[in-house]
Order: sequence, then structure tokens, then C-alpha cells
Amino acid sequence: MKPYEKLDPVNAAYKFLDKYYPGCQCAILAGSVVRGEATETSDLDIVIFDRTLPSSYRESLIEFNWRIEVFVHNLTSYRQYFESDCERARPSLPQMVVEGIVLKDDGIIVSIKQEARTLLEKGPEEWPAKTIEMKRYFITDILEDLIGSSQREEELFIANTLAELVSDFVLRTNRRWLGTSKWTVRALKSYDERFAKEFVEVFDVFYKTGDKSKIIFLVDKILEPYGGRLFEGFSLGKDG
Repeated sequence: MKPYEKLDPVNAAYKFLDKYYPGCQCAILAGSVVRGEATETSDLDIVIFDRTLPSSYRESLIEFNWRIEVFVHNLTSYRQYFESDCERARPSLPQMVVEGIVLKDDGIIVSIKQEARTLLEKGPEEWPAKTIEMKRYFITDILEDLIGSSQREEELFIANTLAELVSDFVLRTNRRWLGTSKWTVRALKSYDERFAKEFVEVFDVFYKTGDKSKIIFLVDKILEPYGGRLFEGFSLGKDG
């Protein structure tokens, strides 16, 4: 096989399974190749369930000209990852399990998929008022840094931080799952296509022209239902 030739992703996943995990009880192929979103740099995400393993682990390999990320669990460790993923509002493993193509199953995958689906449908825990207040304060701080900055190189990084804080705020106050990197905009689109378009556009205008006004307007609009910008009176860790 020439270096640039690749097996079909499902075929490659089966071969990988036969080579490395022939005794596992269950295996799932997930990720962009399953969703029909694969690019030239996409890898294979494979989730393995093996009752003989003492603990879970993650490993990256290159096999059959594919970059492969393997997430390996015994029949209880995956629940700890389900729980921790949901606590941080980024349900990576539950999402992979729900969307994945089953490569092998000894009769356990139906119940595991149902566990994952139930968690995804429930959504993340609601933010308490104190958390919303704290997030308003930090967003205000970064927004005013952006307003006051006159250094283009600093503004770029301030805007990046602000985009992350504000996108998380919108998603979590609406009890929606978060994303990172490319998954941020996908999470925003899943929440509200029109809002996601506006969000991307105001930051795109800033990156292209340096105009901050649209970002400022949007952030103020987002904060307004929760009391607007917050500085005076905020405290953290103070007794009494």
C-alpha cells in the first residue's frame, strides 16, 4: 500500500481491532468519519470495552495509514468518564458512544448506549446564580480590557478569550453542552443557528477590520438579561 493510500475507515477499524483488541467485548467507531464530516486530516476514534483491563487509558497510533485515537475502558470505568465529562459539560465519551458504529458487541452495547443517550438528553446541570454572577464579572473584565486596549497584538488574544467566555456563558445559561475548538461553533449552531451566525460574524468583523463595536454590542445584549456588566460589589471568597 502506498503511503498516501488509505483503507476505507470501517475496514481499517476492523483490521485495527483484530490486530490489537481481538478479545474485547465491544468496540465502536466514532468521530468525523461516522458523521460524514471527514477531512484529509481526520483520524479514527475507536472506543474499546474490555472487561479484563484494570483501568482505562487513551492511546494514539498510526496504522493502515490512519491516525487512530483509541479510548479503552473496562465495563465500569466508562461510567466515571461519563460522569466527569458531564460535570465539565463536555460529554465527549457519551457522544462518541451514541453516534458510533458498532464494530463488535458481545451483548453489552445497547445498555451502554442508552446510558449515554440519557445523559445527553438530560443536558448539563443548571448554573447556580453565584456562578452566573462570577462569569458576568470575568466577561466584564475581559470586555473592558478589549475596549481599553490600543495594541493590536494584545487585542487579538483578548478577543479570543472573550469569545470563549461568552460562548460558554450562552450555552451554559441555556443548559446546553459546551464544545472546544471547532466544537464551539458546532455547539452554538446546535443551540441556535441564527445566534451562531451573528456570533461568528461580529468576531470576524473585528479580526478583519479591528472594529470592536459589534462585539461590544453583542456581549452587552447577552449579559443584559442577567444584570449586565458587573464590577462594583462583586466579591469572591469573602467571609460574611
